[in-house]
Amino acid sequence: MMSINPFIPYQATLKEVINLTPDIKLLNLELTVPELQNNFDYKPGQFAFLSAYGVGEAPFGFVSLAYRKSGIEFAVRRIGTVTAALHELEPGATIGLRGPFGNYFPLEDYKGKNIFIIGGGIGMAPLRPVINFILDHRAEYGNLLIINGARTPKDLVFANEFDTWAKAPRTQLELTVDKGDQNWKGREALVPAVVTELKPSPVNTIAITCGPPIMIRFTLAALKGLGFANNQIVTTLEQKMKCGMGKCARCNVGDKYVCKDGPVFTFEQISKFLEQY
Repeated sequence: MMSINPFIPYQATLKEVINLTPDIKLLNLELTVPELQNNFDYKPGQFAFLSAYGVGEAPFGFVSLAYRKSGIEFAVRRIGTVTAALHELEPGATIGLRGPFGNYFPLEDYKGKNIFIIGGGIGMAPLRPVINFILDHRAEYGNLLIINGARTPKDLVFANEFDTWAKAPRTQLELTVDKGDQNWKGREALVPAVVTELKPSPVNTIAITCGPPIMIRFTLAALKGLGFANNQIVTTLEQKMKCGMGKCARCNVGDKYVCKDGPVFTFEQISKFLEQY
């Protein structure tokens, strides 16, 4: 059996590209070595580095579930040189992949609990595998409430899956945008305001959030106002990732190194360092 070395970029073939929003694409990859295909495992919350050959590499969270064996998926927002190069690739192209890195959402520990998912924009990317894992194991979890927010309707990520999520048993999907368009019939409100409006109970509930730092700050305040304790609120800080190896010392949040101690943290672990985030 071939072992996985997360510090070596392995070659992967780009199988499919899906436009999620005007600036976000879903890349579906397959490792080219059959032994690696069969031995490559990762969990919701972990991340990997993708290499655009000749340009560079950048970290991205997995948005797929390894056990589904339907490809390794990443949601890539075009914001810089590497992401622009990845956006230009077409199916059949070769991409470097190294990982997996980091810890993960302890979903086994959440069994029997209600789950409250709060995402904004590209922050929904690391939350998608959490949602789909719960739906794949629906009987093992309590109620599932999902808030998905974005600047405009066209910026809502994973819109092609909303119907599946909304129709799942004991699942509630709430969409919100900062500003609608002429076709938008839904809610226009900031994510933290929707949290306050819906007033989910903190009893036997875990809240998992990811999004822009300003959204997380005000979402945390809204959750605290509803009675959520810091150990009931979980986030991922994968956007702070640099080298992934704990060598560059640029991913620290207080005394925590995101690449070694995270990227998944409870707010109990990092709350006193939030001013650095």
